[in-house]
Amino acid sequence: MLKKLKYLLPVAGLLLMTVSCRQQREVAYVKDAVRDSSMVLKGEFTKGIQANDILYIYVESQTTQATVPFNQETNKVAVHDGAVMNPGTGAVQGYLVNQDGDITFPVLGKIKVLGLTHQELARVIEQRLKDEGHVLDPVVTVKLMNFKVCVLGDVTRPGQLVVQGERLTIFEALSMVGDLTIYGQRENVTVIREENGHRIIGTLDLTSEEVFNSPYYYLHQNDVVYVEPSKRKKVNADRDPMIMSYISSGLSMLSVLSSMFYYWTITKQYRK
Repeated sequence: MLKKLKYLLPVAGLLLMTVSCRQQREVAYVKDAVRDSSMVLKGEFTKGIQANDILYIYVESQTTQATVPFNQETNKVAVHDGAVMNPGTGAVQGYLVNQDGDITFPVLGKIKVLGLTHQELARVIEQRLKDEGHVLDPVVTVKLMNFKVCVLGDVTRPGQLVVQGERLTIFEALSMVGDLTIYGQRENVTVIREENGHRIIGTLDLTSEEVFNSPYYYLHQNDVVYVEPSKRKKVNADRDPMIMSYISSGLSMLSVLSSMFYYWTITKQYRK
């Protein structure tokens, strides 16, 4: 019996390593990318204004008084017909894009904004303000106020992300939820996107440098990111959830017994 115990320590150690470790290459990001190199990013981080976007629009001019009717901060009339406000607080909440792709802007009325970039909409408003004689030198700022994406699956803290601005990469989103777990499939991350009335399902391989050329590298408004669990986790899900704990405890016990045996052997030899 004691002779058999002699070999338990190395066996126990090997089993513990097998249970607890994964190869580094399975969890590395963009492992095939050449370090200290550069590349042009081809993806677009916005597809233009969409229905249900909430836009912040601010008009500036050297003649401050001329801009009063066009800014929610200064014109209380701007809270009606298309502008979204928090009643009683005066807090600016922006302009909601309706299902037809329009906003209702003070004085100018309805403006078709669907598909325009924020810069394009700013130019449209500036031009109309000048052409219609409302403001001689307008400078318009347009921002998205409700940019959000959902991250689900095998990540540390799944949930909805509300982002300031309109630029978010897949890696930035994953960092905000605490990264993938050790069981998340880095080679098969799904992005679900709604665009022009169509649902598009794309895939990202985070281990390849090709991720930077993917149309899903930059996340868009209302994207859903799903990280699929690995095959190992799927198999383990059908087993007793405590089985790994049992195995680990058993191997730890074997390791302790092996150490006791070695100690007993050395002590016995020393006494001789």
